[in-house]
Amino acid sequence: MKALVLTLLFLFFACSEAKIYTKCELASVLKQNGMDGYFGYSLGNWICLAFHASKYNTHVVDGPNKDSGSNYGIFQINSRYWCKSKQGRTNNRCYKPCSAFLDDDITDDIACAKKIVRGHNRMSAWWPWKNNCKGTNVSKWSKGCTL
Repeated sequence: MKALVLTLLFLFFACSEAKIYTKCELASVLKQNGMDGYFGYSLGNWICLAFHASKYNTHVVDGPNKDSGSNYGIFQINSRYWCKSKQGRTNNRCYKPCSAFLDDDITDDIACAKKIVRGHNRMSAWWPWKNNCKGTNVSKWSKGCTL
């Protein structure tokens, strides 16, 4: 019985651990999920955003921010507008709990990012992109990756 409990605890912690992607690993996942050219933004934009938002770490939580929300996951998705947290009001436009953006499966993060970029602010909805990637040569972010 003790061995079963220890095994279950190990599996729980192993499943709940976050992933830190390499640049090329993330580029491959994003490309497979249709992010290269999505809504007019090249793959380099998404990789640059993820680097400056989270350093490719799926477990980053930042906040609370001025808007009373926090930012979650590899793209730093804001709880005030895009996901459901236990902090204050939320619009939850991606219909997900914010905790869904903190695991190593980023398919839901990608789906929400696609929704965010279709909004009126486009990629400028993310300050890390606006301050670090916008107007730069973002092709360097996928350079050297076999895609």
